[in-house]
Amino acid sequence: MIDVTLICVGKMKEKFYQEAAAEYVKRLGGYCKLSIVEIPEQRLPKNPSLGEIQGALEKEGDAIRGKIPPNSSVVVLAIEGKTRSSEELAQMISDWARSPAKHLVFVIGGSYGLHPSVKAGAWCSLSMSPMTFPHHLARVMLLEQIYRAFKIQEGADYHK
Repeated sequence: MIDVTLICVGKMKEKFYQEAAAEYVKRLGGYCKLSIVEIPEQRLPKNPSLGEIQGALEKEGDAIRGKIPPNSSVVVLAIEGKTRSSEELAQMISDWARSPAKHLVFVIGGSYGLHPSVKAGAWCSLSMSPMTFPHHLARVMLLEQIYRAFKIQEGADYHK
């Protein structure tokens, strides 16, 4: 069973996101050892300066890097990342499972994204869509897609 970690900036507050995420966490239990790590989002003033945003991203980046297990392959979610179909994600996870890396880590940034150093250290950069989604919804969507990838790999009817 593979180790998958989601590192997410920000805590889920809305019950409907929590319930949706919990459902996919439960479903994924039969396919992988899943860990979700929440990194606090840095507090910023209402209209932050570019410097304040950069500073917050740097602190979040340090916290993210501190939570990445050794011998990990990191996938960052970023608007400029590559969009992939569900089948391509399934193949990517399958290919990774045959690699020597011990952990597959997905990283979802906060409201202002991810520090460039986190993106630079990634094995892969993935984009859900050119549209913008709340990062809490992106977490639910990613969990669903990881679940879908495992279902595709086993040839189940879930993916039609």
